[in-house]
Amino acid sequence: MSPLSGKRSPLLRKLSNFSTFDADETAAIEALASEPVPYRPREIIIEEGERPQGVNLVLSGFACRYKALPDGRRQILGYFVPGDICDLRVFVLEEMDHSIAAVTAAEVAVLPAEEIRQVTARFPRITTALWWATLVEEAISREWILNMGRRSAGERTAHLFCEIYHRLKAVELADGGRFTFPVTQQELADALGLSVVHVNRTLQLLRRRGLVDMENGTVILPNLEALEDYAMFNPRHLHLRERARPDASAPLETT
Repeated sequence: MSPLSGKRSPLLRKLSNFSTFDADETAAIEALASEPVPYRPREIIIEEGERPQGVNLVLSGFACRYKALPDGRRQILGYFVPGDICDLRVFVLEEMDHSIAAVTAAEVAVLPAEEIRQVTARFPRITTALWWATLVEEAISREWILNMGRRSAGERTAHLFCEIYHRLKAVELADGGRFTFPVTQQELADALGLSVVHVNRTLQLLRRRGLVDMENGTVILPNLEALEDYAMFNPRHLHLRERARPDASAPLETT
């Protein structure tokens, strides 16, 4: 029996931000979350060059998408939280053009291509919800490009914390300005395009301003609205049911 039996799967929680589902649709979505495979922290789920056997669905923990240079330098291209599908269309590829790895201990289900085809053929509303999830993923990628190209170190770090908080809240895994996000400073550096020293200095800046604190893998946002203003963050690109804020004000300081 799946460990998710008796409670809504994270995929259902995520897709419910877009639509409501009847009993048959709910059962079909829940069935996609069966048979999880456990992964250790930092274990590779699928590597660049491998042939995908299906679509990876994160059920618990955190994972990331990344590219690595031949000399070992790595750029994290996005984080996956519970309920995220690691690219719905990947099964059409002959080989992976990027890698996916667990960041923490994680459970991941592999959805066979035929199962995806059957569900989308039978349930148009689920198909539309999955399209929504794919568009949100692409919108997040656009924000990351904007972060790397135009936001300062402090702004992009704050923006990442705001993003992860809202995504976890959408699947009922965060509230009250607190969420679990046990990443190392090296992993933050790989995601933010900064050195570890710069990440450390940036986190100290955010702490001094009373915007962010980190304790044993828990991120604490004492004043979410002030952090969003500093990062110029607006959750509209996540296309959640929560109402987007008015445009944030200008940044307080750059680093």
